[in-house]
Amino acid sequence: MKTQDYQKIVHDRVERAAKIAQAGGIEQALSSGALAQQADMTLSEAIVLGLLRQGVSTFLGILGHGSTEIGEVLRVYEEAGLVKSYPMRNELEASHAAAALRWTRDVKCAVFTSIGPGALQAIAASLVCSSDGLGVWYLLGEETTEDEGPNMQQIPKDEQGLFLRVCQTMGEAYTLHTPGAVGTALRRGLNTVDNPHRGQPFYLLMPMNTQCSVLRQFNMDELPVGAPPRMGAAAGEDAYRQAAEAIARSNRVVVRLGGGAVGAGEEIAELLELSDGVAVSSPIATGAIPYEHPRNMSVGGSKGTLSGNYAMDSADLLIALGTRFVCQSDCSRTGYPNARHVVNINTDIGAATHYNKTTALAGDIAPTLRVLCEQLREHKAADPKARAAWLSDCAAKRQEWEAFKAQRYQTHCLFDDEWQREVLTQPAAIKTAVDWARDNDAVCFFDAGDVQANGFQIVEDDRPGRTFTETGASYMGFGVSALLATGIAPEGFYGLALTGDGSFTMNPQVLIDGVNHGATGCILLLDNRRMAAISGLQEAQFGVDYATNDHVEVDYVAWAKSVKGIQALHGGYSVAELQAALAKAGEHKGLTLIHVPVYFGADELGGMGVFGRWNVGNWCDEVQQMRHEIGL
Repeated sequence: MKTQDYQKIVHDRVERAAKIAQAGGIEQALSSGALAQQADMTLSEAIVLGLLRQGVSTFLGILGHGSTEIGEVLRVYEEAGLVKSYPMRNELEASHAAAALRWTRDVKCAVFTSIGPGALQAIAASLVCSSDGLGVWYLLGEETTEDEGPNMQQIPKDEQGLFLRVCQTMGEAYTLHTPGAVGTALRRGLNTVDNPHRGQPFYLLMPMNTQCSVLRQFNMDELPVGAPPRMGAAAGEDAYRQAAEAIARSNRVVVRLGGGAVGAGEEIAELLELSDGVAVSSPIATGAIPYEHPRNMSVGGSKGTLSGNYAMDSADLLIALGTRFVCQSDCSRTGYPNARHVVNINTDIGAATHYNKTTALAGDIAPTLRVLCEQLREHKAADPKARAAWLSDCAAKRQEWEAFKAQRYQTHCLFDDEWQREVLTQPAAIKTAVDWARDNDAVCFFDAGDVQANGFQIVEDDRPGRTFTETGASYMGFGVSALLATGIAPEGFYGLALTGDGSFTMNPQVLIDGVNHGATGCILLLDNRRMAAISGLQEAQFGVDYATNDHVEVDYVAWAKSVKGIQALHGGYSVAELQAALAKAGEHKGLTLIHVPVYFGADELGGMGVFGRWNVGNWCDEVQQMRHEIGL
């Protein structure tokens, strides 16, 4: 494009952005005639306009030579007050922050990157979105389409469309090789990220030479709007009847709560009463029903609770609600060894039919449960005495679990060989922190690792939205990066990221970006100088840990203090000292880091224990054999 032509395009872009802002939005500008129905614009501007029309006005990432034109469009539209860009220091961090925004506040976001390594980092972090069902746009710089020779930072291989192949393996993707296909690309992306049941990442690859391509007299009607509709209640009278009959015949019903069950609390409570069942939740679904509900057996799975795993092991029927059966969630498919039948409600056919002996109901959880409960009212329990015994046994296990927890909370400190002194245990530190968070209405984010595993056994959420535990991809560094959402969300909130020393050092740039973008919250860094989840696994399997710890002393308080605007505190060696540090963090109008040395060792009171199975390491043969014997 000639310089003179591009200057005209830029002039029109500035005017167009101003008209949209003055009208109050694209729809208003079009309907009033302020915005022309057809206009010349670059492909990059069409992309930004298309995302803006879908309600995406928040952009996070890192610009580079592979995304200069998209960056220029964002600059113009930000000056008009239509979008806001948040530059980051790491594409992983940008992706995690976008995921947290969609997860906690349903803010639609786009992550932008350059070409090559930056794009790969964002793609890697998008595993969080894929695993947890979060719809996020990824605008990725891509090699030129004329194949004039190797593109710097691209995959060094003489083959076409390699990055597209990578993205298509990860999820839904589209390369804008042909600028005129932008409407189709935007529609496919909209259907992916705004899927009402399980959003996913969408990778839009933008070749460097097509970003500036001019779309002559581009029709605004080609910019799609309107998310896919919800499925509603599952269809099929026979399936409801079969499910109700199977439940009525069963005496030991367990209801598994996955992420899809969040928001259906009333319907779940009614199902539990009508089936005389108990609930076991996935870590992602804590708070779907209140922890104090008498039928809530808490978390179950490979690192589930004593009561949750008892219910899973003993149940004769499983009702699965919106769950994907991740390996640790159902003990690598051995979690329900005595279940004779499964009633599975899910909007995804693959997940709904995961187990054999299943009556599948494909639909939304809440409306489907309302229909199922109507059916259950017409069926009487086959053996009321056996059901009463089931509830009594589960209640006893829940009491046993509460006593188990209390014993650990009362043992605040243990002597640690690495620290050569008594330090707080993780159960004591985490319990202190989550109690403080609940009292102060703070949102908790758990980073992957031992902190996370202990954490989801400890939290006692009374409603959804208090705790976010990224267990789908178990991505280290997610928790601290998620704190950026507190400064970016339209209505700010206070966040508490509970992280280990390993997870924190994978994404420490949050200290800088947190100040830059006005994050309000606290990083509680529990330091045992190791990847304790793996050290513990090694010791359980082989009797010794290897290559999962170090003896390097790091002054995390000094590190955090080196960033102007960060409040850095030592959390001390007692519950009282940690409580005082948390109180001080809550008073700070910004980001605080609290460093807490914690125990690692053989003492059982130093952790929350493990009550499930997992197909990993030298346990594989035994777990796999059990799975095949069960045959579910």
